Amino acid sequence: MRQTLSSSFVIPLFLCIFFFFVSISTSHGLTATNDSLIRKTCKKCAQSDPNLSYNFCVTSLQAAPHSHYANDLRQLGKISITLLGRNVTNTRSHIKELLKNQKKMDPFVRSCLHDCFDLYSDAIPTTKQALQDYKAKHYDDANIDVSSVMDATTTCEDGFKEKEGLVSPLTKRNNDAFMLSAISLSIINMIRLNGDSI
Repeated sequence: MRQTLSSSFVIPLFLCIFFFFVSISTSHGLTATNDSLIRKTCKKCAQSDPNLSYNFCVTSLQAAPHSHYANDLRQLGKISITLLGRNVTNTRSHIKELLKNQKKMDPFVRSCLHDCFDLYSDAIPTTKQALQDYKAKHYDDANIDVSSVMDATTTCEDGFKEKEGLVSPLTKRNNDAFMLSAISLSIINMIRLNGDSI
């Protein structure tokens, strides 16, 4: 007795394989396009702000889950502000843990950490407001909000510098938040000047 594959089985199998390969090739095309958008955007951001690292910008935006679906500068701007918000929230939690877990801490360091905790606590609703302003195309307001967050990171870091020889336990986190702010500000300014195109 010979077995034959029924056409009711072969056709759906063929269609599944076909759509699988189409989806793979389409997703790679989008990823390449989005990677190009990220690189072009970061190149312009780094050119406009000497404090901003091109590599940090690319790495940060590529790591964001939704960046692979961003088709224009406006979507990348939204992603950059969202990244900033996550960073600020995470840094606030980190400061809280430092204050909780280190009972025998230099009083000056503890005071600085409390100041930073307050600054980052205020920065959380500010980044949420920045995202709302950005979505509503109130770019001047979003610029002010993000600038405020950027100032908070600098103020936090500068507090530790008031005591000679003291090393801030938040330097990397403050620098990251500063650069994420710089990315957001650069994108906001590009959109204000050029619209959604780079």
